[in-house]
Amino acid sequence: MKLDSMQSKIFLYNIMIIFLISVAIGISFYLTLSNAIKEEIGAKALQIAKTTAIRDDVKAGFYSNNPSEILQPIAEEIRKETGAEYVVIGDLNGIRYAHPVESRIGQKMVGNDNKGVLEEGLSYISEATGTLGPAVRGKTPVFDDDHQIIGVISVGYLKKDISDIFSKYIDNIVWIVAVFILVGLIFASLLSTRIKKDLLNFEPIEIAELLKQQNALIESVREGIIMVNEKGIITVLNSAAYKMLSDGEDIQLVGKHIRNVLPNTQMDQILSTGERHLDRNMEINGNEVLVNRIPILNGERVVGVVSSFRLQSEIDRLSMELSQVKKYTEALRAQTHEYNNFLYAISGLIYLQNYEEALELIHSEREEQGNLIHFISDRLQDPFISGILIGFFNRAKELKVRLIFDEDSNLKSLPKHIQKHLFVSILGNLVTNAFEAVEHLPEEQRLVRILILDNGKELLIEVEDSGEGIHNKVKHILFEKRVSTKGVDNDRHGFGLMKVKENLLELGGEIYTENGDLGGALFIVVVHKGDNEYEGQNRGVDC
Repeated sequence: MKLDSMQSKIFLYNIMIIFLISVAIGISFYLTLSNAIKEEIGAKALQIAKTTAIRDDVKAGFYSNNPSEILQPIAEEIRKETGAEYVVIGDLNGIRYAHPVESRIGQKMVGNDNKGVLEEGLSYISEATGTLGPAVRGKTPVFDDDHQIIGVISVGYLKKDISDIFSKYIDNIVWIVAVFILVGLIFASLLSTRIKKDLLNFEPIEIAELLKQQNALIESVREGIIMVNEKGIITVLNSAAYKMLSDGEDIQLVGKHIRNVLPNTQMDQILSTGERHLDRNMEINGNEVLVNRIPILNGERVVGVVSSFRLQSEIDRLSMELSQVKKYTEALRAQTHEYNNFLYAISGLIYLQNYEEALELIHSEREEQGNLIHFISDRLQDPFISGILIGFFNRAKELKVRLIFDEDSNLKSLPKHIQKHLFVSILGNLVTNAFEAVEHLPEEQRLVRILILDNGKELLIEVEDSGEGIHNKVKHILFEKRVSTKGVDNDRHGFGLMKVKENLLELGGEIYTENGDLGGALFIVVVHKGDNEYEGQNRGVDC
């Protein structure tokens, strides 16, 4: 056990407290016991004195010619029977008639504590120092038949003898205190070990550090996180959850019952069932969210629930981004596939010794690729855009679509403040939609045109296809979720144009739709270059 550990500190503090309490109790017990013994001995001495004072032979002794001769034997007999240190009998003047030391008979009693007895006829207990030493005395007057004071009886126990009685109890008290301390030692050890175990063997400073780290971790998560205890009271929530639950208001949520904050929650059901809810749909303040609810267990007992939730729109956006990456991968795969077919064709022609046809195919492919590379390197010099366009060119060849790069295209590089992945996502969704719009047409009618132009103030993208165009019934809701021009109803469609709208909002651009010269739809995208990345943030998407 380390001396600076929490367990050792708890152990030492407990032992110190138990030791102080035990010693205090022992001293208090000793003082209480000693006072009780002293009072009991004093009461015993007084009772012996009173009993002696009412004896007839004692009274008669005072009237004899030699009182000491009668009273001394009586006093000694009483002393021996009661165990008193002395029984002294004196007259009205305090002259001794009886005393354990016979040589002191006839002398005046000492201690100056007879006044109340001889003058007022009182009986009492006193502490005084006599010829034998400090003693506790019981004093009472002797009355004659006419109730007149004729003498005094003094019965005493030396304090030294009383101290000897006390000493007999001290050992017992010490043993009792020692047992208390030993028991306290055992319980202190068990308590410190138990507390250490309950804290999972962590030190307080380690718990504080863990709490800081966990708070930082919870706050760094973009998902909303909320935790309730076994009574359904909110105990923890991060800023993302607070922002969504408070709906912009400055209110206190921690300490409230979850039902008062989220009436449609199912967290209180988990408190009773202990079930896990994964990827459940829910609505919070008008927003669709995807919720996970996990019970917090202490053994088999549910002591709380933690719930995490995220906007469905964010998940959809991530899905779209993943889908776009898959499209880029598919474009690269198409390019590889096309070149493999080209190499297979050349290999076959050479095997058949049709060298002229092989050379003609090579020259044709090289000329086509050369024209594409020359056009892109001359007009579209941004490598990020160039790579995507080459991928789409090969994808178009695989789909038997004629992809036309408008000769007016011109883009040296994207401005630094325009996020390339957003720009490419916009272009990729529009081109993919165009491919899908013409895929059902005869091969010779499958046309898609792309224009990318930097006119100095704006970046323009035009994507046109030879498909059926945009129906009027969906034109006004074209950029909403789950709206598709494909004529199908499944989860794979209806996100592309919505993603285009979201990206343009972030870039501060607009999009327009028209009927193109090829007979299908024409999408025109305008992204304002501006002086910095913030210009145009308030612009919307014009549909």
